[in-house]
Amino acid sequence: MPRPFFQSTAEEVIASVEAVVVNGKPTTADFVTQFIDVPLERAKNALRLAADLGFLSVNANGEYSGSGPLSQMLISPNASPKIAALRVALESYEPFVLFRTRLKATDFPAEAARQTKVVLDLNEHRDIIKDTLISLGTYSHALDTEGGGLFVPANDAIENRLLALAQACGDVAAAEARVRVQMGDGAADRVARNEVFLPLANALLKAASGDARGAVLLAGNAVESYLEALAVRVGGVNLAGAAGLNAKLERFTVANALPKKLIQVGKYLGNIRNAADHGLGDPDVNAPWTIQESTGMEFVYVACSFISSVTARELGQPPRI
Repeated sequence: MPRPFFQSTAEEVIASVEAVVVNGKPTTADFVTQFIDVPLERAKNALRLAADLGFLSVNANGEYSGSGPLSQMLISPNASPKIAALRVALESYEPFVLFRTRLKATDFPAEAARQTKVVLDLNEHRDIIKDTLISLGTYSHALDTEGGGLFVPANDAIENRLLALAQACGDVAAAEARVRVQMGDGAADRVARNEVFLPLANALLKAASGDARGAVLLAGNAVESYLEALAVRVGGVNLAGAAGLNAKLERFTVANALPKKLIQVGKYLGNIRNAADHGLGDPDVNAPWTIQESTGMEFVYVACSFISSVTARELGQPPRI
């Protein structure tokens, strides 16, 4: 049986991973097609290829989740970590490794793709294989163009890409340290790292780079994940069918599980997150909201403070806000 191969571009693969990681929970292709604004079939192919490359995992329901630390690099506000992460993934992606070897031997991308298709019994046409692998290779700087439709393996050593990853990790580490200071050790040690802490650190990086909307979406997802875990711990809060921050906070109000002032702080976050998430337009104003850079940065800090205040209450400490 032929091995599946998925047609996509490097940009679509990276965007699909970013959509999944930003969403912060098992994600459907329908969500991704709206998030990255491509037809559904292209979104599906990008997700499948991202999973084949090791950036994503997929469950029995066909929903995707981030897989491993490289997927976190693809939501960096800077291009260098994305290029590096894709280059590292390609080094263990068999179709690309073979294609690059045959390209060096034949000098012709179409012939290298044809031979790769035959050796690995890939199900797609050689031109689709060629175009996809060239897109991945040139974006990641694993291939250089010579003009006239010719490409050669790059002289840039993989060690240079690993250095870029290390530098990106340093940026993330700095963001994590700032989030820990803002949240306090008691809360930082209590929250889920992958669902709450890391998204807040990445949101801070987004805010610092000027991507206010991305910062709000990431940090908003982190707060929502925090509330889901909190509801389980405190008991008596039924979040079934409560979609979004404000709906979940209403359930905490009904259960008398949080004081009114903390609920209102949470709803500040929920309202801004809704404004950022309205996409083409908010029916309240008949236009999309612009998220100011200052709002993106403040949102992350307020999210950290909200989690800190709620955690202090959960631990029986004096009220703070």
